[in-house]
Amino acid sequence: MSKRIIIVVASLAALVVGLGLFKFLQIRTAIAQGASWQPPPEAVTTIVAGTEVWPATLGGYGTVAAVHGVTVSADLPGKVERIEFDSGRSVRAGDILVLLDVSQERSQLAAAEAQSELTRLNLDRMRQLREKEVVAQAELDRAAAESKQADARAGEIRATIERKQIRAPFSGVLGIRHIDLGQYLTAGDPIVPLQALDPIYVNFSVPQREVGQLRIGAEVRVSSDSLAVAGPVGHVTAINSVVDQATRNVEVQASFRNPHGALRPGMFVEVRTSLGESDQVVALPASAISYAPYGNSVFVVSDLKGPNGRTYRGVQQRFVKLGGGHGDQVAVVSGVKPGDEVVTSGVFKLRNGAAVLINNSIRPSNDPAPKPEDS
Repeated sequence: MSKRIIIVVASLAALVVGLGLFKFLQIRTAIAQGASWQPPPEAVTTIVAGTEVWPATLGGYGTVAAVHGVTVSADLPGKVERIEFDSGRSVRAGDILVLLDVSQERSQLAAAEAQSELTRLNLDRMRQLREKEVVAQAELDRAAAESKQADARAGEIRATIERKQIRAPFSGVLGIRHIDLGQYLTAGDPIVPLQALDPIYVNFSVPQREVGQLRIGAEVRVSSDSLAVAGPVGHVTAINSVVDQATRNVEVQASFRNPHGALRPGMFVEVRTSLGESDQVVALPASAISYAPYGNSVFVVSDLKGPNGRTYRGVQQRFVKLGGGHGDQVAVVSGVKPGDEVVTSGVFKLRNGAAVLINNSIRPSNDPAPKPEDS
């Protein structure tokens, strides 16, 4: 009986050992196959990096401001008698915009002028009597003072009437009026905005570390969705003498000719200021950059060796430092050398050492001055 048990146990042990050995060989073969397996190459497009000459510029964003811009308001209270302007029209300095009712002031002026005439006649009589030494000098002085007071009173009323003729303080373009005929205005009530549009200012800010490169007279270009492709060109006319403590930026003002009114006060524009120099940069399409919080990078194609010792076309990830941009292009300050073949599309699916298949039949846009297609 014990002999039969020993035979059964030995048989089971041999079976377990045989199965374990078979499974061990099977796993070792799978590991060897996995180590030699390589994923299929990813389809990408590439470009050979080269140097380009870019004009040195400072970019930023600014706001359009009028050289002269006010909201015309009532100087004195009164009822609107006539409105002499249309909303949105151009006016010249001194043009009458609104006439307030001055019927009361005209009556007061008539009385004041009559009093002035009476005091003038009285002064003439006093002078004649003084020459004959009929009256004292004090009487003549009193008459002269009364004549001056009467003239001053009449002049004051004339000035009041003039101030109730509300005029354009400078030439410009009117906005939309805020008053109606017959409306009673108090002092300071707004009537209509008035903006001088030619020339016009663009105010923008630059970091304090770059303000030393700016010079008065430097060329400035602006662009906006509402402007033509070729934006207007202006020049730097003022650089603020203080640095904003909150942002550490310096405000800069540029002047532009604006004969057609393309730039309007309050408009948001992109600003690019020329520094008068040119730099040689390695320019790549913006699609070639893999942006990440820990650092921006690109993938450079080269010949790599796999685990099996075979050579294949693969990519190496390189971290780069970026400069400014022009259109579809970005300047790479460091990390890429001229002649490097850089992946321009499909970077999101790559990793360091990944195999690639290059297909440049269709490439991403690489235009320094792209024009949007008609929608």
